[in-house]
This record gives sequence, C-alpha cells and structure tokens, in this order.
Amino acid sequence: MLFSPMRLVAALLLVIPHLLLADEIADAKKRWAQSPHGPLLERILPPSFEARQLPEPRSRGARLTIQYCVQCHNLPNPAMHHAAKWRSVVERMVPRMEGKGNMGKLMADMMVGVKAPPPEEVKLIVAYLRKHAQKPLDPKKYPEAFTAAGEPFRVACNQCHVLPDPQRYTARQWPEVVARMQEHMEWMNRVVGTKPVPGEPQLRIEDINAFLAKYGRKAN
Repeated sequence: MLFSPMRLVAALLLVIPHLLLADEIADAKKRWAQSPHGPLLERILPPSFEARQLPEPRSRGARLTIQYCVQCHNLPNPAMHHAAKWRSVVERMVPRMEGKGNMGKLMADMMVGVKAPPPEEVKLIVAYLRKHAQKPLDPKKYPEAFTAAGEPFRVACNQCHVLPDPQRYTARQWPEVVARMQEHMEWMNRVVGTKPVPGEPQLRIEDINAFLAKYGRKAN
C-alpha cells in the first residue's frame, strides 16, 4: 500500500518525537551506568512507569516531563503527588539540576551533563503535572477510610502520597494498581506487610482491596 507524501509526513511527525524521547531515556541510562553516582540516581524512583503510560503523551507537557525528569531518575507518574504539591516539587528539582542542591560539590558532580528547564518550560511542566495529579480522597464522602476498616488502606497509601479517590479506578482495576503500589513500596523500603514485624503496622492487601472494591468506580 502506498502512502501519499502528506500522510507520510504526518506519520513521521507522530513517530519522530517518540524516537527522540526514547533516545533521551537511553542517553540518561547510559550516563547513569558511567557515573559513580548512577546507582543512587537509579534508586530514586521505581522503574515501573513508562513514557507510553503518560496521560496526553503527545502533549508538550508530557514531552518536557520526559526530557528533563529522566536525566536524574526514572520517569515519575503525575499521579504520585496531588496538584497542590507538584509546584514545590518541581521548583525544588530545578536548582538541583543546576547543581545547586543541598549536597554541595556532590550535587554538582551528580548533575554534570544535566540540563535544567528555563522558566517558561518549568511552568508548562508544572501545569501538566498538576492537570494529571492524584485526586485526593474526600473525607466527607468516604468516612470509613478513617475507621478501623479503612486503616490498612489509609496507612499504606499515606506513606507515599495523599489518600487517592477510590473512584479513580473500577473495583476490578484496583487489585492490579495495589499490586503495583506494593512493588513500589518494596522498592522504596516502605512497610508492605509481606514479612510481619512485631510492633509495625501490618498492611493486609486483602483488606485494602476490599475497601477499594466497595467504593471503586462502577464499570460501564
């Protein structure tokens, strides 16, 4: 099947940005491998979120998020923070990318080769991350989250982010999300309940899933 020149150009315009971003991710991983600080950078965030999973992946905000964030750590999920928190997170990251963080010369050494976004691009990144941020749970709508029945859900989720709105996913989708979060918590050395330790909260996955199944979004 032959493509017209216009269709070929349109197809290339869709594919080329993804190829360039893939190159940037590959370049970052290569730099980590060559840097004595690479293992530290690679451990900052779990490697479980991919560029194709970003909301509005072809938007400029998504492209800038990939371009700058993967220089220092694995790609963040916009839902890892709620909207009110993202601005301060990004504004804290920019000086570090400039080598001006709170670790002195070590930070400068770690950031060799890293480019920081100019102010106008910082605004676009913040706007994108805020748009697709985690929607916090409404305590008035879900009072059970603050009872004994909701304690496993509350303790588990609060270790890393605000309590998510159960309506974000359907009851059938939540177990997969919870399993992914459990992997993240193991990566970040959070309490996951896989090996009970006396005196520490035990996060029973079945209780978390039961709570989310009760209040999850109904499938269409």
